[in-house]
Amino acid sequence: MDRYKLLVLVLCFSLTTTDPVGPESRRDSEKNEEDDVSNEVEETKGKPDSEYIKELTDAMNKEILTLQEYADAMKSQSSKDETNKESHLEQMAYTLKLLQKSLKKHSEPTWLPNQKAELSVNEKPLEENPQDILNSLPPLPEETEPELTPELKEAKELYDAAVAKLDRRTLDVDASILQIKQAAEVGYVPAKIKLAWSYLYGEGVEIDFEKAKSIFEELAAEGNADAHAGMGFLYATGIGVPVSQAKAVVHYTIGAIGDSSYAQMALAYRYWSGHTVQSSCPKAMDLYMKVAAKVASKMTLNGGPAIHRTRLIDEVEGGGGALDTDLIEYYQLLAEKGDVQAQVGLGQLHFQGGRGVTLDINKAYHYFQQAAKTGNAVAHAFLGKIYLEGGDGIVADNDTAFKYFKKAAELNNPVGQSGLGLMYLQGRGVPKDTTAAFKYFTMAANQGWVEGQFHLGFMYFGGIGVRRDFKQANKYFSHASQSGHVLALHQLALMHAHGLGVLKSCTTAVELLKSVCERGRWGARLQAAHGAWRAHSPHRAFLQYAALAERGYEVAQTNAAYLLDNGDVRLFPEAERHVRALQLWGRAATQGCSAARVKLGDYHYYGLGTPQDLEAAAHHYRIASEQLHNAQATFNLGYMHERGLGLAKDAHLAKRCYDLAADTAPDARLPAALALAALHTRLALQDLATSPLAMIFITGDESALLYNWDLYVITTLLGMLGVVMYMRRPQQQQQQQQAAN
Repeated sequence: MDRYKLLVLVLCFSLTTTDPVGPESRRDSEKNEEDDVSNEVEETKGKPDSEYIKELTDAMNKEILTLQEYADAMKSQSSKDETNKESHLEQMAYTLKLLQKSLKKHSEPTWLPNQKAELSVNEKPLEENPQDILNSLPPLPEETEPELTPELKEAKELYDAAVAKLDRRTLDVDASILQIKQAAEVGYVPAKIKLAWSYLYGEGVEIDFEKAKSIFEELAAEGNADAHAGMGFLYATGIGVPVSQAKAVVHYTIGAIGDSSYAQMALAYRYWSGHTVQSSCPKAMDLYMKVAAKVASKMTLNGGPAIHRTRLIDEVEGGGGALDTDLIEYYQLLAEKGDVQAQVGLGQLHFQGGRGVTLDINKAYHYFQQAAKTGNAVAHAFLGKIYLEGGDGIVADNDTAFKYFKKAAELNNPVGQSGLGLMYLQGRGVPKDTTAAFKYFTMAANQGWVEGQFHLGFMYFGGIGVRRDFKQANKYFSHASQSGHVLALHQLALMHAHGLGVLKSCTTAVELLKSVCERGRWGARLQAAHGAWRAHSPHRAFLQYAALAERGYEVAQTNAAYLLDNGDVRLFPEAERHVRALQLWGRAATQGCSAARVKLGDYHYYGLGTPQDLEAAAHHYRIASEQLHNAQATFNLGYMHERGLGLAKDAHLAKRCYDLAADTAPDARLPAALALAALHTRLALQDLATSPLAMIFITGDESALLYNWDLYVITTLLGMLGVVMYMRRPQQQQQQQQAAN
């Protein structure tokens, strides 16, 4: 018993002299051991090689000295430059001092990549971090245009005057280009760019690809964005240089970065269509948005010159396009004799330009004045627009503009009502009154006037005088955009891009922005190209259409392909003609041109520029027929069904296609009727061939039959008689209806 008491006493004593060890204490001890090991490792790693530290410090000091020497050299060299460059160099020197100070603080042995970036208890944090350095820099001075020498100032004035004449679509192009050439010889860069394009187009000078290329290369080497755009066009089309789409994209990209509108549009179209680059709607929208902002900022309240888009293939087949000189002279004769409608019509033509008429505000003013004397409301309204904006020697006069607008508005003319609304909205010559502006805009919009619709949408969009309502703004912008109002298209595109009042849609925004960009002043090149074609100069016309085709103009792509298809252009080898035309037809077809889609089918049907593929031809014809409602494509499908070419041979489907073609377009009625007559004749002969009456003669070979070709001729004549009766039937019904009335 005493022994057990002794053992208990020993156990109690041992417990009182030792710490209890449990699971928690075991984990703590293991953690402490790991920390000790890691500290030992870090201490080992924290002892860098002294030679490495010395080399690193020497390299940094050498780099600092190099940067300092560079700054000193730049500063000494810039003593002859402008004062704004000195501020840049002073800022650079100040930045280098801060950088040197920061690098010296980090040149201690502790600044190593393998060390932990943790501060010890006694270590103080750095006084400055990189963001503090950037924040302490003085603001950059505003960039200003370099001051021109007296010679360049004179060249600039000469160039601006020439461009103003060209923008008014003057007929004396040669004199304007001569002025531009004189400005280019002095060294004015914009004149050089314009002259290079003139050498490409043959505008005022002879076509000379080498001169254009040399100018573009010279300015591109200096970093000119428009020159890079020109080089991109050359490489894209293979004019003067071998075709290289990769180089074209590079030049377009550089030009787009430099804010060249041509390069931005060309690159945006490629991103939108996926041509030679990966399709990207956001990139296309970003580029188109930059160009659209330029177009909208330069758009006047009058809307700018009118741009008429004429497809050569439609003009050849159905007429249209520019007005003939004889017709214009006839209208001028009527106007001088006092015909009010002729006076108003000629005034509007000269006010907006287009259709072969030169934009001339003075002539427009003359005709409107004559019509206004008779009390014509339209003439009063347009005289108000002329006095509101001024130009071409006519001084803007708000009071006179208000008088003409008021007279037109009293006659319930929407142009005059919209003009009054604009004057009240902006307070031009009258007290600013948003209520009155809203009233007049509403009156004009209710009559369908595009400017009234746009300004009403603008008031709803900005909440000017009314409660902000994006849905109402979208409604009126949409109405105005249907008439091609550029500013309405731009506002509508921005609403779709940001999802204001509508669902956010990149695709819709890009399509609208593209439409805005194509209404820039460069769109007048369409009319210049059309004039060259009418003047029997296919090369000049093709080159201008090709330049616009690179920008993404569907009409230009169609017309350039048409000129290649006809063989009028001899700039390329004959083997490349149909290949290039096929490429242009394809681009135009993807933009919804039905004639181009039919041409794609024709090229695959006949094997032009591509191996013959009847199934591909039928595919393109079907798209043109079902989606674009093209009568020619529907007729071609009927023929292919009748003959079994690329499609299943089916007489019933062929008849249906012929009937649909006749219903689609009046011009297709005669070809469809002839095709139906031939189809019925062939079916009748096939039925007779299977009957005993068809076997008139039997040769020695009982399987060989000779058909009575007289029967075929008689049946064909009967079919033709049916065609004549089919064509006369609508006329007889119309005559009977008139007699009944």
